[in-house]
Amino acid sequence: MNIFPDIRGPIASATNGLVDFLVVDYGDAFEAFSNVLLQGLLFIERGLRAVPPWAMILIIAAVALAASRKPLMAVGAAAGLWFIGALGMWDQAMQTLAIILVSVCFCILVGLPLGVLAASSRMFRRGLIPVLDLMQTIPSFVYLIPAAMLFGLGKVPAILATVIYALPPLIRLTDLGIREVDGEVVEASRAFGATRAQILTGVQIPLSMPTIMQGINQTTMLALSMVVIASMIGARGVGETVLLGLQRNDSGTGLVGGITIVILAVVIDRITQAYGRRLQRHRSAEA
Repeated sequence: MNIFPDIRGPIASATNGLVDFLVVDYGDAFEAFSNVLLQGLLFIERGLRAVPPWAMILIIAAVALAASRKPLMAVGAAAGLWFIGALGMWDQAMQTLAIILVSVCFCILVGLPLGVLAASSRMFRRGLIPVLDLMQTIPSFVYLIPAAMLFGLGKVPAILATVIYALPPLIRLTDLGIREVDGEVVEASRAFGATRAQILTGVQIPLSMPTIMQGINQTTMLALSMVVIASMIGARGVGETVLLGLQRNDSGTGLVGGITIVILAVVIDRITQAYGRRLQRHRSAEA
């Protein structure tokens, strides 16, 4: 005797119906949004690829030095980027970097306001937490399906899938950072006549910046990992090299792509973490 009701069919039918409805009734809007996003991405990508490699290496080294105040880190970042060029992966790395920049910017634009709302409203946070749990639990490959159905193949669906996958840590840590701000400091600001907006922008967000930077760091790392998976729907970049190595059973090509991804991840991680630690020390010194 079958004790399980058939809910697979209704769920699949409802999902397919929703996608068909969105494509038929709002296809033009999706296409317009896709074109705008693609043009912005291509502008950034062309800019990164137009900069001479030696100049880009110097720029990243200067950013690493400014973030960490450690010359050794700047030298390490420059050496890592030089090694990427020596592997013949410079153009692919710049394509991947452009996708990461756009995806992380979208995550910041969406994640910071949602984190602030979650910190200011307990009811909103209770409703948001299950959604974030679901976003982090669903396998990353699943995000590619609706993105590809709505926007086709290419860079745009890859960006949207990356944003959905990488967004939760930033929301969670923004919420946590704001709620951890000392209540006495907030009360003192309120006593001096500061409005809620002034308290948020002048007290809570600045004091929670170290925690927010950790969220940006984690979001960036997740975006980098998702960009590789998104190569399955035409994202190009370093992920395409890894995918080609897998499809052709070419271990060498796959290893080259993997090394490039690791170097990019280490450089980005070290820079963002160093800046977050510097903010933390600055906050401790002020306290």
